Amino acid sequence: MRTAYSVETVRAAERALMAGLPEGALMQRAAAGLAAACAELLGRVYGSRVVLLVGSGDNGGDALFAGARLARRGAGVTAVLLAPERAHAAGLAALRRAGGTVAAADVAEEPVLRADLVVDGIVGIGGTGGLRPDAERLAGTVARSGAAVVAVDLPSGVDADTGRVRGAALRADLTVTFGAYKPGLLVDPAREYAGVVRLVDIGLRPSPAGAELEALQHADVARLLPAPAAESDKYRRGVVGIAAGSARYPGAAVLAVSGALRGGAGAVRYVGPAGAAVVARFPEILVSDAGPAKAGRVQAWVAGPGAGDDAGAVAEVLAADVPVLLDADGLRLAERDAVRRRTAPTLMTPHAGEAAALLGVRREEVEGARLAAVRELAAAYRATVLLKGSTTLVAGADGGPVRVNATGTPWLATAGSGDVLSGLAGSLLAAGLGALDAGSVAAYLHGLAGRLAADGAPAGAHDVASHIPQAWRNVRR
Repeated sequence: MRTAYSVETVRAAERALMAGLPEGALMQRAAAGLAAACAELLGRVYGSRVVLLVGSGDNGGDALFAGARLARRGAGVTAVLLAPERAHAAGLAALRRAGGTVAAADVAEEPVLRADLVVDGIVGIGGTGGLRPDAERLAGTVARSGAAVVAVDLPSGVDADTGRVRGAALRADLTVTFGAYKPGLLVDPAREYAGVVRLVDIGLRPSPAGAELEALQHADVARLLPAPAAESDKYRRGVVGIAAGSARYPGAAVLAVSGALRGGAGAVRYVGPAGAAVVARFPEILVSDAGPAKAGRVQAWVAGPGAGDDAGAVAEVLAADVPVLLDADGLRLAERDAVRRRTAPTLMTPHAGEAAALLGVRREEVEGARLAAVRELAAAYRATVLLKGSTTLVAGADGGPVRVNATGTPWLATAGSGDVLSGLAGSLLAAGLGALDAGSVAAYLHGLAGRLAADGAPAGAHDVASHIPQAWRNVRR
């Protein structure tokens, strides 16, 4: 599992490590990893042109020492000092001894435009807000240059702890981060600025208990996937109920059921006005028109996709003493107090617009501060919340690390894709996974299925659902 830590936790781990090391040893480790990554990106170091954008902090020192290593291998290295009087003295001396040169920010345009590689060492993990005017002008020049950009620890101008981008920021092709991932490298909008993220081990060992974020990998998901045993029947595997669809939106019911059928539960019950459309597509579905309370045995409910204004069905589902997933219209129709009173798990799956409506803020506020929004919503409803998006976040009802998923693809931004996800996650709930695991695993598989379905071209929600088994098999290999 990949874990990310707050700036405070990372700094505490650095202090503990440095106490047992010679002075400067930790920076040399970071610089060695950074130089190796730059050399790999360049391909041929000798004769290449490298520009270092150097701020006043340790990030600038890392960049200078890495630049010295590249200069000793034959690169032409120029350091642009944004705060000359506060540049890392030892790093600057090392660069000059290696044959590197120094330029002031106001004459940096020419070397930047001629560079093969630009190293962003302007602001470190303690930076807040956007770039200052001189750095912003440099960032504009870098964008015009066409040079490859490597960020030191994280791109300058993004918030390491929250993933917010409050002003101008520098976009990297590669971010070389040291010791531990930082939340801003994994959460949008900051993640968009990081490019490929490469972790360099410098000996930090922060406690996993102090993680802010967790990102499941294939092995983690494989361990969580439900698998039938020899004595399993459909009830032991779990039965998921789907209360979805309406006369206006029968397709939402069909898509939610399609996701549920591929989620590991033994059977799917459907309740709602789209029964004919559901059975026509999936004859194995158990259909009831008696309402959720009288539909029969289920181990979990999914309520809301395409439900219109059927608040009664949502209320019946919330009254059931089984895990419940709320999506789409179900989020709007559910009373907050009814959700908060529940003793069985509740999983809510809003997109940014729905989350903004539930929190009473503008959509832009949620999109700009996704990590804060998902935590706030989970606390407000005492529920596990899956905030959909380019990096899907899953926050547990009881706090703890937020799960982040990045397996998705922009092709998943298509009508009905969320309905498939809700059915898939509901089926995992019925199969016995907890709300945090069900949401995280569903997002992971859904993202992989979206990639498989699209394969570089448009795909519909039904295509995504049909590729879930392949995603499942890929994870289990």
